[in-house]
This record gives sequence, structure tokens and C-alpha cells, in this order.
Amino acid sequence: MKSQKTIDYIANWMIEYLENSGQKGFLIGVSGGIDSAVTSTLCAQTGKPTLCLELPIHQHEDQVSRARKHIDHLERRFENVSSVKIDLSNTFETFKNSLPEIEDIDLRDFSLANSRARLRMTTLYYFAGIHGYLVAGTGNKVEDFGVGFYTKYGDGGVDLSPIADLMKSEVFELAKDLDIIDDIQNAKPTDGLFGDSRTDEDQIGASYNELEWAMNFKDETSEISDREKDVLKIYNSMNKSNQHKMQPIPVCEIPEELR
Repeated sequence: MKSQKTIDYIANWMIEYLENSGQKGFLIGVSGGIDSAVTSTLCAQTGKPTLCLELPIHQHEDQVSRARKHIDHLERRFENVSSVKIDLSNTFETFKNSLPEIEDIDLRDFSLANSRARLRMTTLYYFAGIHGYLVAGTGNKVEDFGVGFYTKYGDGGVDLSPIADLMKSEVFELAKDLDIIDDIQNAKPTDGLFGDSRTDEDQIGASYNELEWAMNFKDETSEISDREKDVLKIYNSMNKSNQHKMQPIPVCEIPEELR
């Protein structure tokens, strides 16, 4: 991939989209991960006002530290970048404590993890509304269109998706040319929704390189290893179960004879 040309292409695409929207700038949640670091830097590269939000909810210390270092780095490099930190931990606790108890602890914890992402989305759109900014999404192609590894109406609730046609490996390629801090480039990807150090690979059961291979796999007759069979099973299962995230919201179209 021609990284610098890709960077320029995405930045120009974002500028054109912003100008056509009539909005004033970009807003993005910065998590301390590679995707939000690359996307926020692309926002900064446009020269348009860019607001970075830190929205920790009982976040692991490493994630908080990386996010802060990245934002500090951006603010030193770009005059158009500003930041706000809103700790949503108490808000999340109030929400959690208002819910009825259920017996399935794993299901509760999974739903609460997604609720964190939705609280962040609500906060992002509050600031987007008062500033007249567009919310920039941070999903890559593997997450958004391969395995659906994101929260519906959480981190999936955005106005534009600058890196959604890039594989995870391509995001890492761009990170080098965008001068993303080493702490983020070397960190293992994580969604940070459980307040601990578990990685995306821990949750999914496969690495992003393996998922990219599965996403591009075409030859059903070729000989593959047992591990590759396992990865294909993981990929196909997640792709099928998460189609409701990837497809447009279905509309029940009423026949003319019923009107």
C-alpha cells in the first residue's frame, strides 16, 4: 500500500465530506488503540477543527496512559487539535446499579460492556451537537465488515468511517507514516470494554492477521491446516451472527394494495 498517497486521499475525502455536510469540524473518541490513533491523526491532517475526547469507564491504566500520550502528541503537532476528558465511570455505575439483577452473569457482563460503548457514543454526540462537528468512526474493514467486532449504536454509531476500507494490517502501515507513538503501535489491540487487560484476540480467538486471511480465503478445495480450519470457523460464525450490524436497517415496505 502507498501509505502517504492513501493518507492524502483519506484526508481529502474527509475535507470534501465535511464541507458538503455543512458542519465545522471532526470529533473522535480516543481509546489508546491503533484505530482511534490513526483516525484522529487523519482528522488532524485535514487542518479542520478536531476535538479528541477521552471517555474512560474504569479503564485499564495502560489504555488511559496511551490515550493521553497520543493526544498530547497530536496537540503539539497540530494547532487545530483540542481535547476534553470526561470520566464516565460514575455515570456507568449509576446506570448499572439501576438495573435488575439477572442470573446469567456472563450475559450481564457482555451487555454491560456494550453499554459502555453506547454511553460513550451518547457523550460524543452531545459534544458534536454543541460544536457542530461530525463524529469520526474508528472501525477497520475486518471489524466492520468481516467479523462485526463492534457495538451496534456504540462505536458503530458514527457520521463517517475514514478507515473502514482498510485491513488492520493496513492501519498499522499508515500508523508508521502518521508518526503514531510507539506505545500505541506496539500495543496489542483491545476494545477496552471490560476494564481489564484482555485483548481482541483473547475475545475473538484469532489474531487480526488470521482474520484477514480468512476474510480473503476463496479456495474451498485447497489444503489448509487444522488451525486455519479453526480460524475459518471463527470468522464464518462471527460474520454470520453479526450480519444484523453490517446490513442496513431493514424497512418493512407496505404493498400499495394495503395503503
